[in-house]
Amino acid sequence: MKIEAVYCKKGILRYISHLDIVRLFQRAVRRAGLPVSLSQGYNPRYRISFKGALKLGLESSNEDIIFSMDKDVDPDGFRYMINEKLPEGIKVTGCKRKS
Repeated sequence: MKIEAVYCKKGILRYISHLDIVRLFQRAVRRAGLPVSLSQGYNPRYRISFKGALKLGLESSNEDIIFSMDKDVDPDGFRYMINEKLPEGIKVTGCKRKS
């Protein structure tokens, strides 16, 4: 199962890089205890994919991200749990199941 989410990046956090955004979402997933799949191999990573990298210093309200899940998760519950762990300036605004 996959969850497709839309997030916004605003305020002071517009100055953090794409790699920092990737680490931020990995940390939020781990802290929230969400069942996001891990890659197989020597150094496992969360299976999170971004549709595109946002340039440094730009604000956005419509960025896409896809989470590969191990278990079936309610999209609204997913959004609530991850938003609790994200800092001010980054917010998941919508989630839906993707087949």
